[in-house]
Amino acid sequence: MDLFKQSEDAAVEAHAPLAVRMRPRTIDEVLGQDQFLGPGKMLRRMLQADSLTSLVFYGPPGSGKTTLAAVIARHCSAQFFTLNGASASVKDVRQIAQGARATLVGTKRRTVLFIDELHRFNRAQQDVLLNDVENGVIILIGATTQNPFFTITSPLLSRSTIFQFQPLSQDDIITLLKRALADKQRGVGQYRVRTTDEALEHLAKISDGDARRALTALEVGVLSQVRDGGKSPSETGIHFDLAVAQESIQTKAIQYDSAGDMHYDAASAFIKSMRGSDPDATVYWLAKMLTAGEDPRFIARRIAILASEDIGNADPRAISVAAAAFDITDKIGLPESRITLAQAAIYMACAPKSNASYLAVEATIDDVKNNRTIPVPKHLRNAPHPGMAEQFGYSKGYQYSHDHPGGVSPDQDYLGVDKHYYLPTERGYEKHISAYLQWVKKMSEPGDK
Repeated sequence: MDLFKQSEDAAVEAHAPLAVRMRPRTIDEVLGQDQFLGPGKMLRRMLQADSLTSLVFYGPPGSGKTTLAAVIARHCSAQFFTLNGASASVKDVRQIAQGARATLVGTKRRTVLFIDELHRFNRAQQDVLLNDVENGVIILIGATTQNPFFTITSPLLSRSTIFQFQPLSQDDIITLLKRALADKQRGVGQYRVRTTDEALEHLAKISDGDARRALTALEVGVLSQVRDGGKSPSETGIHFDLAVAQESIQTKAIQYDSAGDMHYDAASAFIKSMRGSDPDATVYWLAKMLTAGEDPRFIARRIAILASEDIGNADPRAISVAAAAFDITDKIGLPESRITLAQAAIYMACAPKSNASYLAVEATIDDVKNNRTIPVPKHLRNAPHPGMAEQFGYSKGYQYSHDHPGGVSPDQDYLGVDKHYYLPTERGYEKHISAYLQWVKKMSEPGDK
């Protein structure tokens, strides 16, 4: 049975894609993720101390989550089983756990269970793992592209250590491609491939940190020439230049989940760049969202919110620009509205900033909700019937502002209590508002009537 399994594994490995064949076999061969795998970092220390607990690997596709799980199992001399969260069942999990328990008792050998797309397991499926994970019967390594704090249950997270993967750098991708070009056993070294720096840099750039995409493109470019016929590649070699690289990989695909972290992270960066008065960063994050297929109306709404929340009366025109941008975007759509959105976003980034209006309304709403409600002063109340003024005093004593110098009525109280919610800044147009309010206050002081 073991001989048959070995033969089967060898046949599968021989026909596996280059990206699978070139997976690292040791910890030192793993590229990237120095933030937790570098010398002295947490995961490296856990492996060196042989104190591995269950892990959750969170990050984008092609960043090495599956690869590192297999390397860890090999490093720990553990059994290694893999499941996919989209297709695995509770029965599959229990069967592996039962075998792991027997192996642990019989040989003291531990079992690593790798579950790809762990976020696809529902709560009941995740709960099945809890006892065996807590007792150390299995070392769970779960991989997910979704935020684990929202997609994985709290009990399972509390029993696991979370590591966030970053996309591989261009240098890491180039290193991996060169390994594949040189390796005659697992890579394409037997074809004597001659490459250019421009070709490798193109694959590294367009793959956008996804090692799987870069290696697949290299394999396509090499094998397509091998199968074209003619002389043996071992005699003539294969030329892999920039033109071949461009034909071997699709247009760059932006990693973007319209309902997940990438959506909210990009939107957050966009808003914060406008708020921080950086037009270059603003238009970059705008371009990323548009290229990834974000709804342009969502972007227009973010611009409109910022126009009031972060600019306000420092530039009263900002809200008009935002309203016009939203209306135009809604009416004409993409691709033309990208220009409108860029114009409006850049305007917001370059406008003077004030959150005084936002703070004013937040403070007043909090006051209304949590403190004694202020009644409307009688002289400000509506009196549609003469009897209301005569009997209740409604509207009596009200001073019509335009009957007084400067359009300001002295001694007129509009709130009934001494409260100040709106505190204008000295930025942009708001400095003129601040000066006007100071003048109004002075007009109402004794001796200035």
